[in-house]
Amino acid sequence: MDAFAKALLKSGDTSLSTLLLEHYRELGMSNTEFLIYLQIKSYNDRGISFPQTETIAKAVGLTDNQIFQELHTMIAKRLMQIDTVQQPGQLARDSYDFTLLYEKLAQYVKKAETQAVTSQVENNRETIFNQIETEFGRPLSPIELEMISQWLDEDHYQVEIIRLALKEAVLNQVYSLKYMDRILLNWQKRHLTTPEQIQQERQHRQAQTPTSANKANKGAKKKGLPDIPMFKIGEQPQKPEK
Repeated sequence: MDAFAKALLKSGDTSLSTLLLEHYRELGMSNTEFLIYLQIKSYNDRGISFPQTETIAKAVGLTDNQIFQELHTMIAKRLMQIDTVQQPGQLARDSYDFTLLYEKLAQYVKKAETQAVTSQVENNRETIFNQIETEFGRPLSPIELEMISQWLDEDHYQVEIIRLALKEAVLNQVYSLKYMDRILLNWQKRHLTTPEQIQQERQHRQAQTPTSANKANKGAKKKGLPDIPMFKIGEQPQKPEK
């Protein structure tokens, strides 16, 4: 084994959160502060909880006083803190603690997710407004816009369920939000709370409802009349086998 390989193995590895790497600047951390964090983290990974400022300074190319000032700034920004641990029979020991940094990261992620959800809700709202206006063939009134907002914000109907209610209304040629509201309430009372449940219920209902042609054939059989031929327009009926 050559000298490089030995040095590589001896130095060990430093683990780094990719999430922190991607967002440390959003947390208010400068590039220099992040580099200092990496140096301290590398020593922590080797079991050294409180490396000397002179050691850090040499590694990042700053003076000891500059490192001290950067650490002070990081504490003021609540990116880190210095803990003192006193164990029985031992001298007190200091250690760098970056719990506050990861708390900031957790808050950032939570805020970003909330903003994403809010943005998605607003996009869904605008989309459903436009779809209803398109199907109804007219602009929605302020009262109608408020009713749709109540479906989303107070009743918490899924956007896809509102679309299905719109489809039902259009199929029945009833261009009214009150009619859609009755559909939504009916589904809610029947505990149909997902688009899949509503689709399954619709398919079940259609399977139980005879088609017009089937009704006509049943009536014809009762009267002793021939069956209505079941073929599409443009197709030739098949001759019965002899």
